[in-house]
Amino acid sequence: MANTPEDRILMAQIGAAHGIRGEVRVKPFGDDPLSFGDYGKLESEDGNRKFKVKRARVQKNVVVTKFEGVNDRNEAEALNGLKLYIAREKLPETEDEDEFYHTDLIGLKAVNENGDVIGTVLTLLNFGAGELIEVAPKSGNSLMFPFTKAVVPVIDLDEGYMEIHAPTGFYEEGEKEPEDGSEPV
Repeated sequence: MANTPEDRILMAQIGAAHGIRGEVRVKPFGDDPLSFGDYGKLESEDGNRKFKVKRARVQKNVVVTKFEGVNDRNEAEALNGLKLYIAREKLPETEDEDEFYHTDLIGLKAVNENGDVIGTVLTLLNFGAGELIEVAPKSGNSLMFPFTKAVVPVIDLDEGYMEIHAPTGFYEEGEKEPEDGSEPV
């Protein structure tokens, strides 16, 4: 029986074929790029296909991976775009109270320091300069906040919310006129 989506963690996504012997480029999701193979067989989103990592090596920003049973370029090309999951219970519990799995944060209510609801957590992003948390407000464009202890001082998984202290000036629109009458920078 396949696990429900809530019971699974997205570990990696298969990209393009690499070479002619069935290897593929894999984009891992996690701190250690090779850890997606540490928890046993990975499964497809629908749960109907299982994949066991035979070998993997980091090459630039992807992990070149050989899965058991994928033996040529045609078989590898057919896997392009496939997302790979593991059952949640296979992951260890986080050791630090300030450490979370992204999947646990997605869907949490985002509230401000007064307890007013800002929106719902959509995702966490990292473009290379630190993590950002994306929040969908009740209306309008999504909001992005730095995912730091100063901006997100409280995360309560049991109660289903995180507290966000927006940086000063975050909600102000447009450029301000300098008080000395000079042009805005």
